[in-house]
Amino acid sequence: MRKLPVISVLLSSLVFGLLIPMLEINPTHLLNPGWPPHARLHEAWQLITNGAISVFALYLVATSKAPKIAIVLSLIINVSFLSAFVLARSYGGSMLHTDGTQMAVGGINVAVLIVIVVITILLFSLRHGRPEAAHGTT
Repeated sequence: MRKLPVISVLLSSLVFGLLIPMLEINPTHLLNPGWPPHARLHEAWQLITNGAISVFALYLVATSKAPKIAIVLSLIINVSFLSAFVLARSYGGSMLHTDGTQMAVGGINVAVLIVIVVITILLFSLRHGRPEAAHGTT
């Protein structure tokens, strides 16, 4: 189980440090000329912050310096996304593309599905993925 924290934080880091920026640095998001400049600044800020926290969490877990903190940092990013999705109607947000479509599996948005899976793995890792030293072995 020692590898589970590393795998779970790596998965989260790949999603929020690599995949999301690849999907959002384009003319429909960060480079969208229809978005107010202030909104684009916030989008850039969110991408950079999530990426930096993801890299830091990966460092903490990979070096065994603070695996639980790494998992909690990863959970904060993932749960924040899921919260924004759940609260979307209250602030006029949506996961739908401008043409009204979305990438979905079984009616569930793919991004939401991925985040739910990552959260589940992170929570399991937090509960069961203790480093070997915590079990009394060296």
